[in-house]
Amino acid sequence: QVQLVESGGGLVQAGGSLRLSCAASGRTFSSYAMGWFRQAPGKERGFVAAITWSGGSTYYADSVKGRFTISRDNAKNTVYLQMNRLKPEDTAVYYCAATRPHKLGTDLRSYDYWGQGTQVTVSS
Repeated sequence: QVQLVESGGGLVQAGGSLRLSCAASGRTFSSYAMGWFRQAPGKERGFVAAITWSGGSTYYADSVKGRFTISRDNAKNTVYLQMNRLKPEDTAVYYCAATRPHKLGTDLRSYDYWGQGTQVTVSS
């Protein structure tokens, strides 16, 4: 069982930056691959980024590639999403999620545990 709590969301102007954090409970955090997803009003929840259990490989949606960076610190049971050059279309509730390494992917149905989400609003 893994419990996830996101933080770091807020209001930022276009072109600005935010860093989201996702703190996980439990001693098995390092055995999970982690992902970030987002959901804008009226839209389906979609993939943003993912990272393997070791942090050795990362994956990004095309819309955020080159602007967002996912990372993790297994000693702190935390995964991060550094978001730079933010755009109004990045406005959404951002969720972190955990899955077993062999299920890592872009499909949210592959993820077993979810946080409650944190709001990111980018003003133009």
